[in-house]
Amino acid sequence: MHTTKDRIVTATAELFRRQGYNATGVKQIVATASAPFGSLYHFFPGGKEQLGAEVIRWSGGVYGQLIGAVFDPAPDVVTAVTDFFAGAAETLRDTDYADACPIATIALEVSSASEPLRQACADVFASWIDAASERFIGAGIAPAKAHELSVLLLASLEGAFVLARASRSTEPLAIAGGAAADAVRAALRKA
Repeated sequence: MHTTKDRIVTATAELFRRQGYNATGVKQIVATASAPFGSLYHFFPGGKEQLGAEVIRWSGGVYGQLIGAVFDPAPDVVTAVTDFFAGAAETLRDTDYADACPIATIALEVSSASEPLRQACADVFASWIDAASERFIGAGIAPAKAHELSVLLLASLEGAFVLARASRSTEPLAIAGGAAADAVRAALRKA
């Protein structure tokens, strides 16, 4: 059974993913979590900002598992990159373009207004870059180049999400995925 705190975190994560940080109110969070109003401040004395930072890190951990789930069973890292973008496109189509990256949604909203939330987003992105870098290093790519490819992969994915949601088309994901796969292929040839 989920504790009240767990319900608050998971409800907030879902609300942030769908509507962002600023559009999500504390009353909506506790109502969605079926939690008493005071419980939010009991578990998160820093209020919505403290809750937001914890939710960002929790969501980042959940979404970060996708790297292993896609890369580890793939026959090679080029296929994994292609599969990663194809999976993202499928998720967008299946959710009517509503379910993109929850961390990017929050990062765009709060990075200039809240240092704790900006730092939480930066920490999550860094963990994803590290996880992807490990896979590229494992494929024989030098660490500095693996890091560069991981930043390229994440930046391409996040930018493609924005364009895909705005255009209601997965074409940006297909193009970005192809370019990222080409960059990885080129790095493997040089390795």
